[in-house]
Parts: sequence; C-alpha cells; structure tokens
Amino acid sequence: MKMEKFRNICHITQTRLFAGKGMRMDFWELLGVFGGLALFLHGMQMMSSGLEAAAGNQMKSVLERLTSNRFLGILVGAVITTAVQSSSATTVMVVGFVNAGMMTLNQAVWLIMGANVGKTTTGLLIALDVGALAPPVAFVGVALMVFTKKPKLQHIGQLLAGLGILFVGMDMMSAAMEPLREVPAFVHLMATLSNPILGILFGTVFTALIQSSAASVGILQTLAAAGVVEFSSSVYILFGQNIGTCITAIMASFGVSRDAKRSTCVHVLFNVIGTVIFTVVVMVTPLTALIEAAVPGPMAQIAAMHVIFNLATTILLIPFGGALARLATRILPDAPETEERGSEKGMRLAYLTPVSAAGKDGGLGVSAIVVGQLRNELRRMLEMARQNVNASFGAVLARDPSPLDRVEQREKYIDFLNREISRYISRLITIETNELGSKVVSSFFSISGNIERIGDHADNLAGYTRLLSEKDIPFSPFAQDEVRQMRDISLRAISALLSSEAGNAQWLAQVAQLEQRIDDMTADFRRAQLIRMRDGICSDEACILYSELLTDFERIGDHVLNIAQELNKAQTAL
Repeated sequence: MKMEKFRNICHITQTRLFAGKGMRMDFWELLGVFGGLALFLHGMQMMSSGLEAAAGNQMKSVLERLTSNRFLGILVGAVITTAVQSSSATTVMVVGFVNAGMMTLNQAVWLIMGANVGKTTTGLLIALDVGALAPPVAFVGVALMVFTKKPKLQHIGQLLAGLGILFVGMDMMSAAMEPLREVPAFVHLMATLSNPILGILFGTVFTALIQSSAASVGILQTLAAAGVVEFSSSVYILFGQNIGTCITAIMASFGVSRDAKRSTCVHVLFNVIGTVIFTVVVMVTPLTALIEAAVPGPMAQIAAMHVIFNLATTILLIPFGGALARLATRILPDAPETEERGSEKGMRLAYLTPVSAAGKDGGLGVSAIVVGQLRNELRRMLEMARQNVNASFGAVLARDPSPLDRVEQREKYIDFLNREISRYISRLITIETNELGSKVVSSFFSISGNIERIGDHADNLAGYTRLLSEKDIPFSPFAQDEVRQMRDISLRAISALLSSEAGNAQWLAQVAQLEQRIDDMTADFRRAQLIRMRDGICSDEACILYSELLTDFERIGDHVLNIAQELNKAQTAL
C-alpha cells in the first residue's frame, strides 16, 4: 500500500516536471537510466581491475622500456588504452612514470596521443552492437571467477565479467532512454545544445563529473539512437567529452613533479586544439552531412566522428609533438628548486603521487606506477641516511659538533619520509589487486623502516660526538683508526644498496659478505678494546662511548642486510 502510494506521488511529480502534449517520463524508466549507467561504470571498473591484476606488471614493463620513437609510443598508448578501455587510466600511468623519472616529457607526448586514439574503440564496439554477446561473455567471466582457483584465471574472468556487465548496462540505458524523445522539456534541452559553445561546455562538464569519456560517449550514442539528439548537435557534445576526459589526469597531477604536470598539460592541449580545429571544420564544411550519408545509424555515426576526431588530431599534431612539450613547459615553467623539491624546512615527498589522485578506489595504473615512485623516494631517503652516517662518523673522529645541526635536520627529514611512505603504503595495500604488486609494496614498507633505523644509529653517533666534545674525552689513535674503518665499510655497504645492480642474487651475496665483515670487525674491535682497557690506554668514559659506538656500527650492518634482502624479494616478484 505504501509502495503504491509512493509510486503515485512519483507519477504526479514526473507529470508536473515533464508534462507536455500529454506525455511524461515514468519514474521507473528514469531509474533504469541510472541503473544502466551504474552497471556500465561498474563493468568498466571490473575490466580495469581484472586487467590490472592479470597484467599490471607487464604493462609497466612495456611503458618503462618505451623508446623515444614517436610512432612506437603512439602504438603502445593506443594498444594499452584499447585493452583497458580507459584513456584516463593510461594517462594517469604516464603522469606517474614521468613523475618517477622513468619517462621523459617527450615520450609522454606520444603515449598521450596514442591513448586518445585507443579510447575510440568503446564507441566502435557499441556501434557494432556486440552487446548481443554480453550475456554469454558475462557468464563465462563469472564462471571463471567462481569455479576456478587459479588467480590468473580469476582475474581474466573478472575482466570478461566486467565487459559483459558493461554492455548489459548500455542496453538498459538505451531501452530506458527511448521515452525521452517524447519529453518536450528534454527535447528542448537537447535542441539548445546545437549551439557549439553550449554543446562543448555540456560535454566537458558531464564527462568531468562521471570521469569517463567512454561512458559519456556511450550515453550520447544511446541518446542519438533513441532520437533524442540529432547527429549535427551531438558532434559538439562529443568534442567537449574529449576535453572532459582530462579531469582524471588533472587530479592525478596534484602534488607531483613539474614534468608530470606538463604531461597532463599536453593531454589538455591535445584535446583543446582538436576541439577548436574540428568545431571550425564542422561549421564551415559539410563533414557531418558526409558522415550521415556514408555511415548508417546515429550510434555508428558518433563512433565514426569520434575516430575521425582523435585520429586526425593525432596525425595533425605528430609533427608538432616537440612543440607541444615546449608549449607545456612555457605554460608551466620551472619552479625554484626549493618549491619543486622541498627544503629542510618544507619537507615533502618528491616522487610519490597521492593515492587519492588516481581515484579513491585506486584504479588501473596504481600498482603499475607505484613501484618506480616508491623506489625513487626510498633511494632519496637512503641517500640522506648515507650522508648522515658519513657526517656523524666524521664528527666523531674530529670531535667537532658543528656539522651535527645539519645531521639532525636530515634525521627529521628521514623520519618524515618514513612516516609519509608508510602512510602511503598502508592506504595503497588496501586497494592493490595484483598479488606480486602487493609483495613488492610490502618489501618497500620494510625497507623504509630499516632506512629510518640507519638514520637513528647515525643520530646516536652524533650524540657521542657532543659528549666527546663537551667532556673533552679523547679516543686513542688505535680507536680512531678503527672508527675510520667503520666509516669506510659502512659507507661502502650503504652505497651498494644504491647500486644500479641492486636486487639480483649475486649482488645480495656481495652485500651479505659486507655485513659479515662488519660483524667480524665488531668482534675484533671489541677484543682490541679489552686489551686497551687492560693496558690502561683507554679511559673509562671513552671505553663506554666506544662500546656504544660499536653497537650502532653493527646495527647499521644488520639493517643494510635487511634492506638488501627485501630488495631481492621485490626484484624476484617483478
């Protein structure tokens, strides 16, 4: 009874909103539109997550090894975007790689162009009506997810199920939108969008809101198929949709390096330039009429225009790829170093893109880009720890506390980086769908903690320096020579962690030998200290401080080995 009353109220409301010539849109049909859109977006997310879990590392490897060849870059960008059905995902990956220093801005230009070509395939699939295959594809996908135990097959099943759900959602939207052509208010709204500026603005805003050009183009196709919007008007909305898809990349560029921001700028420039060119072309030439004559059906016509827009814009701009990069550099010039990388007073992450920038649920590309970003951030943190170890041992030898203010500043920075990296990883690990990616990220979490402990031991050495200076406690020449040996092998061990060969089995064996050498030296120096104590060469206070120094020295070696082992695990997983 209550439900019937509720439905009556909804009918009255809808009648008042959409009444005209005795026609109205049923409330439940309106819900069908939103339900279809929800299934469409969920299907895309399932596809992306399944592909990320099944092949995220392979995609990362392809992008990392990309050469400077423009045509290869465009091809790779198009293929990856076709596979994941999301130009936003590809662009977010590109922003992450540029930010991590694994790709130049010029390389990013070609990938972005390819991503814009690849994103047209969704519209083509919809136009070809492959939605008839949606139920069996979804069934096969769900069957693989439910009845197989192999993670790889489950991920493939997730991808197929997502594809099927995507087209089921599209069919729901198409069926629910047919009554819209009888609603005068909506027809009038669509008629106003024949104005190029209003059409482009509407397409931009709508696509930015749902953050999916594939979904917005699909909705436009269903509207056209239902006869609600004319093809001549839909082209301007389509052009705006190409601009609106940039919003995800713009969000991903918050808090990243200057070059990463420029890659996003290139993405925006590409679509804006294409929109300006094609708006003029459509207004002064019979392009839309030619497409209507050559291509049957409004859905196929929109798909054809989408392909022509992105393919022609790419061909036109290929000779000007370098100019696009330079223009982006002029729009976003180099910032002062203190602003770009932070200073001792203004600490910040230099490489990591905030997880939230890639979408609150992570999405495709997170694990693919995070490995390089984390590795570079950890290298930066380890270099600070190495500098502190060097400076602290030097201060002990000279009994000079003057360098220690700088040591303390770096130690605070190391603590800050450990805290931020740990927080980043704790958020990331909850959305990571790739099992190997999870292992790598977990190893990096352990590495960050061990680097922070090396920094703590260097800080302890700084404390001994102050005591040596304040109380005028001298170390014997024998002890000073041993401290020099400790410093040299400690720096050698930490530098090995920064080697380009870090991670392989042979390298791990070499680091293990260095750690064993540190243990042997610690034992030898303790025995030598006992002899000096017996011979009266070493004072009581000097012996106590030296014993504590040996403990910190040995612990530095332990943490170096821990880091090396985790790097080897990460390398094996990749």
